[in-house]
Parts: sequence; C-alpha cells; structure tokens
Amino acid sequence: MTPTHNLAFLSILLVLLPAIVAAHDHGRVAGINNVTYDGKSLFVNGRRELLFSGSIHYTRSTPDAWPDILDKARHGGLNVIQTYVFWNAHEPEQGKFNFEGNNDLVKFIRLVQSKGMYVTLRVGPFIQAEWNHGGLPYWLREVPGIIFRSDNEPYKKYMKAYVSKIIQMMKDEKLFAPQGGPIILAQIENEYNHIQLAYEEKGDSYVQWAANMAVALDIGVPWIMCKQKDAPDPVINACNGRHCGDTFSGPNKPYKPSLWTENWTAQYRVFGDPVSQRSAEDIAFSVARFFSKNGNLVNYYMYHGGTNFGRTTSAFTTTRYYDEAPLDEYGMERQPKWSHLRDAHKALLLCRKAILGGVPTVQKLNDYHEVRIFEKPGTSTCSAFITNNHTNQAATISFRGSNYFLPAHSISVLPDCKTVVYNTQNIVSQHNKRNFVKSAVANNLKWELFLEAIPSSKKLESNQKIPLELYTLLKDTTDYGWYTTSFELGPEDLPKKSAILRIMSLGHTLSAFVNGQYIGTDHGTHEEKSFEFEQPANFKVGTNYISILATTVGLPDSGAYMEHRYAGPKSISILGLNKGKLELTKNGWGHRVGLRGEQLKVFTEEGSKKVQWDPVTGETRALSWLKTRFATPEGRGPVAIRMTGMGKGMIWVNGKSIGRHWMSFLSPLGQPSQEEYHIPRDYLNAKDNLLVVLEEEKGSPEKIEIMIVDRDTICSYITENSPANVNSWGSKNGEFRSVGKNSGPQASLKCPSGKKIVAVEFASFGNPSGYCGDFALGNCNGGAAKGVVEKACLGKEECLVEVNRANFNGQGCAGSVNTLAIQAKCSY
Repeated sequence: MTPTHNLAFLSILLVLLPAIVAAHDHGRVAGINNVTYDGKSLFVNGRRELLFSGSIHYTRSTPDAWPDILDKARHGGLNVIQTYVFWNAHEPEQGKFNFEGNNDLVKFIRLVQSKGMYVTLRVGPFIQAEWNHGGLPYWLREVPGIIFRSDNEPYKKYMKAYVSKIIQMMKDEKLFAPQGGPIILAQIENEYNHIQLAYEEKGDSYVQWAANMAVALDIGVPWIMCKQKDAPDPVINACNGRHCGDTFSGPNKPYKPSLWTENWTAQYRVFGDPVSQRSAEDIAFSVARFFSKNGNLVNYYMYHGGTNFGRTTSAFTTTRYYDEAPLDEYGMERQPKWSHLRDAHKALLLCRKAILGGVPTVQKLNDYHEVRIFEKPGTSTCSAFITNNHTNQAATISFRGSNYFLPAHSISVLPDCKTVVYNTQNIVSQHNKRNFVKSAVANNLKWELFLEAIPSSKKLESNQKIPLELYTLLKDTTDYGWYTTSFELGPEDLPKKSAILRIMSLGHTLSAFVNGQYIGTDHGTHEEKSFEFEQPANFKVGTNYISILATTVGLPDSGAYMEHRYAGPKSISILGLNKGKLELTKNGWGHRVGLRGEQLKVFTEEGSKKVQWDPVTGETRALSWLKTRFATPEGRGPVAIRMTGMGKGMIWVNGKSIGRHWMSFLSPLGQPSQEEYHIPRDYLNAKDNLLVVLEEEKGSPEKIEIMIVDRDTICSYITENSPANVNSWGSKNGEFRSVGKNSGPQASLKCPSGKKIVAVEFASFGNPSGYCGDFALGNCNGGAAKGVVEKACLGKEECLVEVNRANFNGQGCAGSVNTLAIQAKCSY
C-alpha cells in the first residue's frame, strides 16, 4: 500500500472508529450515521449523548401551533421529541388513510429536525396514551377471530401491515438517522408487561414475534420496548414511571443503556377528577437521580399535552390533556416547571464529560444520604451528585473537606466536585400564573335553539328482541345511539304514585325519555363504567314509549382483551306498577345510530341552514343544539370558551369539534374537572365565527364566555442563600468555569415574547408568604423592595434583581434568611 493509500485508510479508520467502538460490545456493525449503543449510552453519529426528551403529540395540537411549541421545547433544553403514531387517526376506515392537517406526521417530524432536535417514534401500534381505543381502529375489533395484542394470526397480520406501512413511509421520506433524518429510536408495542400474563404463553411468544418483526424492518436505529423486562435482543427495555432512578431494575443486558421513556410530569385527568399536580422540584429530583445512576435518556410524558379534539379521548378522559406539563394545554410555559427543568438540563450538561467518560462510584453515608461521583482518573474531570433522600429533613453533608447544605428530598449538582450549580429543591427561576380574561369583543352572544327530535318506536320499529351492545351499534362513528320500545298499560296497572324506570347500563352515560318527556340522565365513571339509572316517570293508560339515548365517552385504552369490552343498556324494567315489576329487556327494541343534527351537520355553515333555529328564552331543554356567532377575540394569545351553565355535550367552532364538555360531572371538590375548552386560533376566521354546542342536559347558554388566555403575571420567589442561577457557569473545551460576574442569587423575570413589564404588583424582601398571584407581606418587610424592583424592571422585557441585603439598603428580617418575592404584570 502506497503512503497516500496508507494516509487515506488511516483517515477513514479515524472517522469510523467511534462508531466501531460503539458497536463492539454488542457485535453490531455501524456506519457513520448509525445510532448505536453500549451499556453506558446511545451513540449518535459515533458520539455519546446525554438526551433530554419530551413527548409532544402532533394530533393534540394544530400545525400552526407546532413551531412555537417545538421552539419552547428546544429552549427548555430538550434535544429529542417523542411522539406516538396514532393508527386510528391515520386509518379510521380500513384501507383509507389520513395524513393531513393535525395528522401530518411527516411534516411534524421534518419540523422537529428543522429545530435541531432528534425524534423517538413510538409506532405501537397499541399506544394507550389516553387516546380513543388505545390507538387501535374500531374496525379491527370486527375482524373475525381477532384477539388484540396476542400471538393471534389475524391481529399480527394487520399489525405487521400497519407498522410496515409507517416504517416504509419514514424510509421513503428519509427520516431515519442513517438516511440523514432525525429519528434515532423507534418503539414497538407499549407497556405490554402489564397484561402479558393474561395471555400466558401466547403473550410470551407475541413479545418475541413483535420484536423480531420490528428488527427485520431494518431501520438502522435501535428499537425499544417500554415496561418490557424481557425485551428480546437487540431491543432495549425502557422504564416508565415517576422515579425510574430508584424503581427501574435496569437494562436486561449489560450492553444496553438505561432509558426512561415516560417520566410523568403530572397525572392525566378524567372527568370527575380534581386538579392533579406534580411539583417541579420532584420531577427535577427524579431526573438528577436517574442521570446520577447511569441514566442516558429521560423523556417527559407529557412535555406538552395539548387538546383531545373531537372524539379522540379514551373512556372518560378530559378534553384537556396533561395541562400541568411544562408547556400547558395552550402551549404556554408553565412556570416554574418549564424553567426549573431547563436549568436541570443545563446543570447536567455541565457534567456531561464526567458522566459519559468518567468512572462512577458511590459513597453511601447512611440510609438517606449518599454521594454519586463520576471521575476520570488522572484528570481534573469530576462531577458529583450529593443526595438527601429524606422526605422532610434538611441535612448538611460533608464531601471532600467541604460542607453542603441540602433541603429535604433534594440533590445538589457539582460539575467540578466542588461547586453547587443547581439544587433540585431550590427554585431560582421564574414563576407565573395563568389568567383567563373575558374577551372585550367576542361576548355579544345571541343564542338560537334547534331541538333534537326524540324518536319513539313509532318511528324506530323494533328490529332486535333485546338492546344491541353500544360499541357494536355505533362502530365508533358517533357518541350517540338511540334505543326505543313501547308497551301497554291499563288503568289497573298505574299506581297512585309515579312508577320507576330502571336501566342497568354497562356505560358510559344515558338520558331517558318517557312519552317524549325527559326524565333524567346518569353515568358511570372511569373506574366503574357500569351504573344503575332509576328515575320516576309519568306513565299513562294505553301505549307508552321509552326512548333511551345511550352515549360513549371514548373507547377503552388499556387492559387485556380490549376486544371484549362492552357498553350500553343491559336490562330495562318498570318498578312500582300495581302488577309488580314489568321486565322490558326482551320487549323488542328499535335502534338508531347518531343524532339528526349530526347527520345534517348543523355545526357547519351549510348544515346550520338546513334546520329552523329559534331564539333561546330561559333554560334550554335536554338534547338541544345551540348556535351563535362571535367576533374573533382581540390580540394574538390563546382563546378558550368557559362553559359555565352547561351540562354535557360537544362544541364546534366553524365546523371543527374542539371536544367534549362535561360540566355536570363534579369532582370531590365540587367543581367540574374542566371548565375552559381550547379554541385554537387557526380555527378562527378573520372576523366572524360560528359556534355550535350540542347540550345533552338542560343548559343556560347565556352564561357561556369567550376568554383570552395569558401568562402575563410573572413572579420570583427566591432566598438570599439560594445558589446562583446555573447560567453563571459554563464549560469550555470540557472545562468547568464561571462565566458571570455575579456569583450570588438573583431574581430573574422575563415576559412572554414581545411584552414588557408594565407594573410591579408586589415586592417584598423579608419573610413574605404565598405564591404567584397571591403573595402576602410577612411581619418584617424591607420598604425599599418595590422601588428597587421597579428601577430594575419597569419597561423591560426581562430583568435581574440581586438578592442580598445591600441591594435593599440593609433592610429585611434580622437574624434570619430573607426571601425576595416579586409579582409583575406584562403587556404590550
């Protein structure tokens, strides 16, 4: 070989070496663009990475909103976006595919790449995700002999065809990493260990089949299975949960990295639930803990939850999804969750060189305290994680000759094994408060009414001896199904008091009408779908008509044998007649799928002209269509509709469904689980808009309000002994160093884009209490605080205020640690 050839060969070898090393431990050949792994980490293009990921589902927001949401994710420190692929959104009817609008998967992935982030594609095809039917299309349920998620030939046939189609689409669009695309991981199946035992050996063999089928598609990036301890090689098993740093048993082979596919940022909510929160401090603790124990990727589920438009929720799930995520339903930064996690990512990246290149050791001090160290012998590379795992006691922990104070349940991050740049319990970043402000221009609402006709057995002749099962009747084409029957009563049958209509239902809700008169509604719950309806009714001598409107609130999304779940009226009887119980279950029943208003599409401009609308006067009758027009709200911020005065139904704006409302199902706190419903700005016309509400119960539409949503109330709450913001330090050529002049704590305030601080509504240096939006003065208060903050912040988009006594003329609480609390107002 000539010297020139030697030099060329050496150059190629040097380029390939990182990827070759990456593949060595598990015997796979990797090219320059391949994504590979070993027991420490993933390699992307031959480089070890620390990966901070967030779940953002393209179907739960609109394409116009995607760029802003993704920008905020990137600015929050994410370098990976994770999304499911929604089979029933893409193939609602067998063989008919939809990849347009909110379902434009390719557009979404390309946009993620344009923002400089990677993608984890969770193909499923079962996804759960609190999504209707767990993502499985309804038509799959009617395939003869099918058993979902089992070693069942019909299911495997359709699953393989769908997965292959999605993978081929990604390949055709060159979206996998080896093709230059952003997809670095793909997931097959979803949390199957939960139900695997129910299928016995058919479950075990299904796992093997699913993994082998996926790997055979040759996508060039690793496959993962979440909550799947027995994930077959080379598929990586991953963790889901709140504290995978302590609950994950680890990869099932030493040459696989530790990946966390779902770190739950809150708890998804179902109708009937109270507000659910998970603190920023607890999430930050879990993330630092995971990386201190050799974790390589954490994914926040959800990072942005968004909106379950139309009929896309699973059973009883609210229209608003994971509103408590770092980005709320409207895509706005929920502070301090968003910024505290952003700071956690920065702190961990300062430790990157040590975590990925150092040797891990543990100093276990006692049952609650430990230090985890990553150190590269013979160099200055060293990072430490000091942990106080006691839930309610602070501690001072000695490490390498220095003492470190840690609040309860916290971890301090020391990128150089000396300097605390971040503590998970000490929030030094901004807080904010969400405001719903009544639109000044959109609330001149003049409501009109169209009454849905109540069918009887006169119009719906009996076509079945017993009521049909509801899922089978509706086939997921609507929420609504009618059941009608009739029977005769003589004068001798009627009691002096009203008789009782009893309906035993398998779920989810029903409204009952006797002789065309509404007598009541009832419903099950997320935990217990079945319920018993009993209401008095005025029966008459002669022919009596019973009409039952049975409804679904999404299909089930979890558990074994989902194809054998059922809903709808199971038995019907009349109690209290003089002759005793009258059983009607086998009386012969008529059926109708859907409502007349749905069939006419009265929620659209064209459809609304097909019926007669009358002015609303007073409370509306159950099962009414309500129509009005409203002006497009002022400004550029998010828009919502507050459904005060209403019961249950669905909302359309300019012909597009923004989801189900359910105000009458109260939580244990006596409040609806969701009061405001998101209207995407891109659903609105330039000036005038059509609003249609289907109300299943009685309602008072005059109480409905169109709201503007903002987070213009910004706050800081920080003590004088808090660490400086992590931005005070940086890394150059892998070396940790200070980059700021100020090494002490600072209150930082920043308005939403384009707005400035127009007022300081509260400022106190001393011992204030409360939270953003509701601060109160303590018993010692530096009187200079408001002036100091106004001088530093008024008229600015963002500002910093040093938190020390000198900055406040020596005022504050003597002999104790002082706190600075600020609340400011932003506006254009």
